[in-house]
Amino acid sequence: MNVGVCRITLRLPENLSLKGKRQVVKSITSRVGNQFRVSVAEVSDHDLWQMATIGVACVSNSKRHANEVLSKVADFVAHSRFEAELVDYEIEILAVF
Repeated sequence: MNVGVCRITLRLPENLSLKGKRQVVKSITSRVGNQFRVSVAEVSDHDLWQMATIGVACVSNSKRHANEVLSKVADFVAHSRFEAELVDYEIEILAVF
């Protein structure tokens, strides 16, 4: 079993409050989770208005498949019309058991 994790750092340049940030992050996490069937959560930068870090996790029997899914998630976030700009992302695949 392989677990793939991805940390995505986003910049929200037009955001003016934590409430606005929550709306954008909730939209991103729900759409990513529904479309790719992965687990998604905001994992850092909770108190910053214009930055957000989300974590994405995928379990697969193949390292290649996990990497492919997470790469598609990062591409989806980067090219969708969210009010956020992808600053950086990092993928790590862990072999478990």
